[in-house]
Amino acid sequence: QVQLVETGGGSVQAGGSLRLSCSASGLPARSRCMGWFRQVPGKEREGVAGIYTGTGSIDYRDSVKGRFTISHDNAKNTLYLQMNSLQPQDTAMYFCAATGPRFGGVRCYQTTAFQEDYNLWGQGTQVTVSS
Repeated sequence: QVQLVETGGGSVQAGGSLRLSCSASGLPARSRCMGWFRQVPGKEREGVAGIYTGTGSIDYRDSVKGRFTISHDNAKNTLYLQMNSLQPQDTAMYFCAATGPRFGGVRCYQTTAFQEDYNLWGQGTQVTVSS
């Protein structure tokens, strides 16, 4: 059974760091987009960062550029999100997600615009940043 399992969430003070991991068990090793999304209660889920595993193409939402780093370890089939200089507005439930296999003209790593392409989701991990 294919599943995505996120770990690494927690509570930190503003300026702190966290590293989220997403283990993709049972997910075939195919070029695909994988991404991190977040959601605050009462608001729509938003794309944070995405990567296309075929080429390593990466995209971030503007508010996290320079602070967050997405990476993917093909050997471990694990997605990461290193979050530095965390701010209270980063507080949210963070979800890992993946698309099906993609080849050619891929843009799904742009998570702010192609969220509907993602059809496999983890259960989420809470990140809370206090001021």
